[in-house]
Amino acid sequence: ILESLFRIFPSVDRGVILLKHPTTGQMIPRATRHRKAQEDESVVLSRAIVTMVLEKRQGILSADALGPYDPSESLANFKMRSMMCVPLLGLSGEPIGLIHIDTRNMEEKFNQDDLDLLAAIAGQAALNYETARLFESHLAKQKYDTEMGMAADVQRALLPSVLPRLDGYEFFASYESAQAVGGDYYDCRVQEGSRVWVAFGDVAGKGVAASLIMSRLSSVVQSTFEFVPDVGEALARINTHMNANMIEGRFVTLVLASLDLTTHEVAIASGGHMSPLVRRVDGTVEEFPETVIGFPVGIVDDVGCEVVRRTLNPGETIVIYTDGVSEAHDPQEKLYGTDRLRELVSRSSAEPARLGKAILDDVRKHAAGSPQNDDITLMVFGRSPSPAN
Repeated sequence: ILESLFRIFPSVDRGVILLKHPTTGQMIPRATRHRKAQEDESVVLSRAIVTMVLEKRQGILSADALGPYDPSESLANFKMRSMMCVPLLGLSGEPIGLIHIDTRNMEEKFNQDDLDLLAAIAGQAALNYETARLFESHLAKQKYDTEMGMAADVQRALLPSVLPRLDGYEFFASYESAQAVGGDYYDCRVQEGSRVWVAFGDVAGKGVAASLIMSRLSSVVQSTFEFVPDVGEALARINTHMNANMIEGRFVTLVLASLDLTTHEVAIASGGHMSPLVRRVDGTVEEFPETVIGFPVGIVDDVGCEVVRRTLNPGETIVIYTDGVSEAHDPQEKLYGTDRLRELVSRSSAEPARLGKAILDDVRKHAAGSPQNDDITLMVFGRSPSPAN
């Protein structure tokens, strides 16, 4: 731009373009030019002139500037005979920079026609700059969205693509991240044909950092359950592994469950996670006492939980959920709440898939279009009302 201005205005000796820094908002020199290449590249500008141009959003000639600004900042002080300064206005009309040109030639003086021409050039330059900036921002967002999409694909690959299909049992799970990636986690696998283990966790926070912890948790859980069938001991070992390299301020609430397909006994251990809900055949809802829930994983060396063991009777269902369910809010910021969840579980079908979908539908109904602030994850599994032959 400056090179073109030097051709359009043959008397110009110096030129400078200031642009607003995107973070600080300060005007930073982005280009300077001297007609004589051997001269110092720096150009000292009048602060009063710069302030006037930016505040009034209008260009000024040297004659216009002689009166209003401080006499100590006369043009002579800046080694100018005549000058023009015009703002660069963004699409919103706010100044995003300015163009300053001046001459030292005693016989040359810019006029109003020159100022009008420079203002027109500045208008087109500002439009081009804003368009280029927006296009660059668009490309950066596309790149970010692509990378986040790939990260989301990787994270989904850590979750089971297919849940176990077993005679006499049904499993349902759902995961809805508040962002492209999140920190909720679940897994469910059949072990040695006669046992099913379930892992369900919620990493504190959300986004990329939480997803990285979640991926590590997935690996630790799988390797632990391969060698440690007892859920209490498994939780302790998982805590030891995660606690060794946990990011400060982060932790994981985790529920581990082991279901014996022969005796139908389910053993559950909770590291800081809210109690699962057990829907009995008569519709009453059972919760575990808070005393059996230990510390979240990654905070202390010993989670200190107790293992709850009970027989899962025909027609009974277990619901495990993250706080994204209970803390979903409506437009008036009212939380969905555990009371509403318990009531829904009590009056809904005991079939895991139907119950899980009913919960999700009710949460969405409550939210009524409000933005999702946290990951919403749910796992429901239960025993068929009558044993399979």
